[in-house]
Amino acid sequence: MQGDSEDMLSRLRAVLPSRWFPDNAPILGALLQGLAWSWSWCFGLVTYVRAQTRIATATDVWLDVIAEDFFGGYLGRRSGEDDGGLRRRIKLELFRDHATRAALASALIDMTGRAPVIFEPARTADTGGYGGVATAGTGLGYGVAGGWGSLDLPFQCFVTAYRPNGSGIAAVAGWGNPVGGYGVGALQYATLAMVQGQVTDTEIVSAVAAVMPAASIAWIQISS
Repeated sequence: MQGDSEDMLSRLRAVLPSRWFPDNAPILGALLQGLAWSWSWCFGLVTYVRAQTRIATATDVWLDVIAEDFFGGYLGRRSGEDDGGLRRRIKLELFRDHATRAALASALIDMTGRAPVIFEPARTADTGGYGGVATAGTGLGYGVAGGWGSLDLPFQCFVTAYRPNGSGIAAVAGWGNPVGGYGVGALQYATLAMVQGQVTDTEIVSAVAAVMPAASIAWIQISS
C-alpha cells in the first residue's frame, strides 16, 4: 500500500546501486527497514494533517476546532455525537439563510425535526380577521385560528419550539411500562441530560437567536 513501510523500503532500494548494495545484505536490510518505518510514519502524519484542513475530511478533535473557529461556542459536539453528525451540522450552519421567517423555521426543523409555530402580532396572515377578510384570507376563532394582533409589538414574534422526539434512555423503562415500578425493575428518575445526543433547550434558544435579524425580538416557548 502506498506510504506503508514496505512501499518506502522498495523506494529506498530502488535508488541504491545494486552492484554495491545487494538485496541479501541483512545489515543493510535492517538499516533500510528503520528508515522506511520513519518515512512511513511521516507520510501517515502528513496525510492525516492534510485531511484536517478540510471540513469534508477532518476528524476527531480537529472537527471540533473547525466548529469553534467558525461559530465560537454556538456549535459544539453533542454528547455521543460522531464526526459525521457534527460535520453535517457545520455544513448546514455555513450555508444557512438568516433574517427571514423561513430561515427561523428551517433552523428549528434541522435541529429538532419538528416544525415550530411562529406568530407575528403585526402580521395579518398570522392574526387573521373576523369574517376571514384579512389580507391573507385567514379567519379568526378563539383557540382555533388566528390570534390577537398588535402594532405595538413591531419587529417581534412569538415562537413555540418543540423538543425532538427522543429515543429514550438505555436500560430504563418508560412511564406506564409494566417492567418497572417504584424501587423495582428498570425504573429511575431521569433528566433530559441522560438522553445521548439530546438537543438541549439552550441549543434551541441559541438557534433562534442566531438567525433572527438585528433589532428584533423573539419570545420563545419550548414544549415537548
